[in-house]
Amino acid sequence: MTGIGPVEPVNSSDAQETYEVIGADTPRLTDRWQAAPPRVRRAVVGTVALAATTAAAIALLPPEDSAPTSTLVPMPWPANVTTFRYTGLAATFDSTPASGLFRFAVTVQSGPPVTLRVTGAGSDGLTARISPAQNSAIAAGTTRRITVQISVADCARLPRDTRHPFLDVTLRNTRAIQQHRFNFGGAYPDDLSELLTRACRPLPPRPSTRPQAEATGRADSQNMD
Repeated sequence: MTGIGPVEPVNSSDAQETYEVIGADTPRLTDRWQAAPPRVRRAVVGTVALAATTAAAIALLPPEDSAPTSTLVPMPWPANVTTFRYTGLAATFDSTPASGLFRFAVTVQSGPPVTLRVTGAGSDGLTARISPAQNSAIAAGTTRRITVQISVADCARLPRDTRHPFLDVTLRNTRAIQQHRFNFGGAYPDDLSELLTRACRPLPPRPSTRPQAEATGRADSQNMD
């Protein structure tokens, strides 16, 4: 049987015994505080009080508003948000057989305002312009009614096939300037064909397309530098 006996005394004498120290407790916080000079204790108390006051002030501050998360919507091309709709003749061709007044409704669906200029009618033998001239921009969500005067400038430069119901325009917003060509169905090809026939007799009339064609322009655009 094995075991550990009592710790033998070191430097023992009859009058006084000393023992080997196995371990010692570190000084407690209260002992250190009592032993600290008054000046040090006052400094510590002041620092703790200042920290507590600062923490309380921060806790009472109102929460900061979180920055709103915004989704950037790309600015649209003017040709993508502009539509033309043919609404009919403004006058007959009796007084001016070489010129006609054609009415359109122009709508800008979204984005910044769009300005427009009518530049042609799909053929070098025709000229086209807004009458009277209008330079104001069309705001998003609105429809502007315009009258376009189309005139026959040169019958020799008109194609034998009169089925070219186009309208050439220049569209502009803060993103771009685009040359755009609208292709119309419905009544527009018939009214344009009547103008060409009266101005440049004899042009063979073309079959009517009123029942099966749409009157809203379709898009074909080109960007300008």
